[in-house]
Amino acid sequence: MKRDLTVKIGRSVIGPRVLLVAAMSIAICGAGGAAAKDAAAGGLKDRTIGYVLTNKYWAIHQTPGAKTECPMGFNDGPREQFKLLFPDNGEKRTLLKTQLARESEVWFPTTSKEPYPFYEVTGGISIGMNLDGKVDDNDFTSPDGVEGIDNQLYRAIGCIANYRGPDGTLYHFTNKYYQQHNYNRVLIELTGVDSLTSDSDVTVTTYRGLDGLLADATGSDFMPGGSQRVDMRWGEEFIQKFNGKIVDGIVTTEAADLVLPQTAAFQDTTIQTIRGLRFQLKLTPDGAEGLMAGYTDVGGFYYQLNAAWSTHLQSYGQLSSPSLYRALHRLADGYPDPETGANTAISSALDVKFTQVFILHPSQEVAAKVRRQSNVALVQ
Repeated sequence: MKRDLTVKIGRSVIGPRVLLVAAMSIAICGAGGAAAKDAAAGGLKDRTIGYVLTNKYWAIHQTPGAKTECPMGFNDGPREQFKLLFPDNGEKRTLLKTQLARESEVWFPTTSKEPYPFYEVTGGISIGMNLDGKVDDNDFTSPDGVEGIDNQLYRAIGCIANYRGPDGTLYHFTNKYYQQHNYNRVLIELTGVDSLTSDSDVTVTTYRGLDGLLADATGSDFMPGGSQRVDMRWGEEFIQKFNGKIVDGIVTTEAADLVLPQTAAFQDTTIQTIRGLRFQLKLTPDGAEGLMAGYTDVGGFYYQLNAAWSTHLQSYGQLSSPSLYRALHRLADGYPDPETGANTAISSALDVKFTQVFILHPSQEVAAKVRRQSNVALVQ
């Protein structure tokens, strides 16, 4: 006997094929809903979640018109300083003693007395963290009232237009190049995580990734769910571990040194070392956002700036490297040189944003082979 599997709903008659498709759709949606529920509940797989860095800026507290932090205005750049040194008064001068002398000063700076007005940030508010556990006269207070904030880099660069958003060229382009260049691809992986809301003991590991970012339809933001392979050939120096804990959805790590890959344009690949760095990130299944704060190596900061950003480009945002060099050394507040006693690093903070990704690790066998190939290449 042939069974009639049609169903009459209202005036419509539903056949068996349509019923089968509907049943399958319900099952798939149910499974997808369960997966989405699991992701919303934690976003974890095997107590692990990965993120890729998509946005990075030196943390600068800005008020309207910079009236509070820069009441004297912004600092002069190379062009303005050149006019002060060599006014157009009819005096004859040589290229060697003007343009070439100024450019040489970029690469052979000194800590002599600043010959031009240089405006450091005033006011008591800054973004950052209390890095030394103290509250003293040189410290700031955070916008939400936390005292003892250490961010002397902000004091040095806060009145340089180049570093201020959204119009500063370094603010804009450095971040864009950071997104575009795979050399800069920074990953963090949280392991041993029971919950993204609360966990007393987690590990944060940094890596360099090999793959591009997964942009959304606007092209201005990035979607979660992409994949990133770990660079085990040239990225081993960027693998660093931090112990941390999660409280109220914010992961905070203990201090440890961090080496970041850094490039801004073309092939000017450098690294940036931040001593005693701590992460402080608000976590979600789709991303993480917050601060990375520590003591930035002054020599590395200055070299990276000039390797990537010529005097011509620095002029657009009124950034004079020799003047900034003096300010960095004048305000440096950490990691004194054992021989001279001079501080070699400056307290700083980075505003950062991460997007969730699946981090793909090579097998131990593959990783070992890649390391051997790298060693051979370096020898050759």
